[in-house]
Amino acid sequence: MESTAGQTTAPAQALINWDLAASTAARLAPAGPSLKPAEIGEAVHQLRELADASVPHVHHITGLEAARDLRDSTVLVVDRASWAKANTQSFAVMLKPAIEKMLENRRGTISPGAATVSGAITGSQLGAVLAFLSSKVLGQYDPFAALAEGSHAPSGGRLLLVAPNIISVERELNVTPEDFRLWVCLHEQTHRVQFAAAPWLRHHMLNEIDNLSGHLLGNVDSLMERASAAARSLKDRTAAGTTPGRGAILDLLQNPEEKAALSHLTAVMSLLEGHANVVMDAVDESIVPSVKTIRQRFNARGKDRGAIEKFIRSLLGLDAKMRQYSDGAKFVRAVVDVAGMEGFNRVWEAAQNLPTEPEIHDARIWIDRMGL
Repeated sequence: MESTAGQTTAPAQALINWDLAASTAARLAPAGPSLKPAEIGEAVHQLRELADASVPHVHHITGLEAARDLRDSTVLVVDRASWAKANTQSFAVMLKPAIEKMLENRRGTISPGAATVSGAITGSQLGAVLAFLSSKVLGQYDPFAALAEGSHAPSGGRLLLVAPNIISVERELNVTPEDFRLWVCLHEQTHRVQFAAAPWLRHHMLNEIDNLSGHLLGNVDSLMERASAAARSLKDRTAAGTTPGRGAILDLLQNPEEKAALSHLTAVMSLLEGHANVVMDAVDESIVPSVKTIRQRFNARGKDRGAIEKFIRSLLGLDAKMRQYSDGAKFVRAVVDVAGMEGFNRVWEAAQNLPTEPEIHDARIWIDRMGL
């Protein structure tokens, strides 16, 4: 791309070296649990079987007909490095429009050499974050996989089940492996069903992510100043024993447009996570025999996090994500109590039916808006 100054603008992907991010994450990711080859094979096989077995239960609980046929997406059982690489591909899809806009706005001011150096630094930093997260995530539905450059994923995306983490947690909790694995699959398959029930949702979310990232990357100089201020604020609050409400990274948001974009994404994520939790809470002993023990021990494990992990979780806003589970679940239950699951399922019909953040906290507003 030629700039008005006669220089060649660096390609968008050079600003974040995605390959370096993936390789850094693979190198820094903590070692998984010790397993013999036969144990690995058995775990992978069982996770695939349980992923399939969970779908009819999701269909029965949600009443979403999309659960009858999920052939537009696929299920992959992966290790930590593969999970990290998959996420670099999804991040590349989500951030590409915003980065291209930023480059267009700064045409002629970023040389290819500077972009390459910047991309290496950013890629290494992102890889370090992904390395930390790669040992925490049990599963993830990726609706954007098919949009990645050179992707062979089906149109609906892919569900990733991170085998070493699932096995590590089931050992930590000392619970029945088959029960725990099915419990995890029920949650993650619910996300897969959500996007199958609302095929417009992936592009809607991409547009909203583009909107938010466009605001953040629109003024790089201001962004860097705000990043420094957010880091100082996090350090001060951590020393004082308090933590930011949404994570220090989200303290970068200042103007009303940025906050409105975040508010909408927060509401959507709260809906998706809360709905999945409601499905899991509807699972009884007839589906997962030891479900009560699993819930009790899983919910209690967060109390034992170390200081470093608490700091990183605060920086990334991961504790805010846990609150999304709670807020979204309250919304779903409140709607179902009034309008039943059929009434709640109107949320998947169109983007205008998605709840706003105020509606997440007061379901009656959404219920009235929908005429339920």
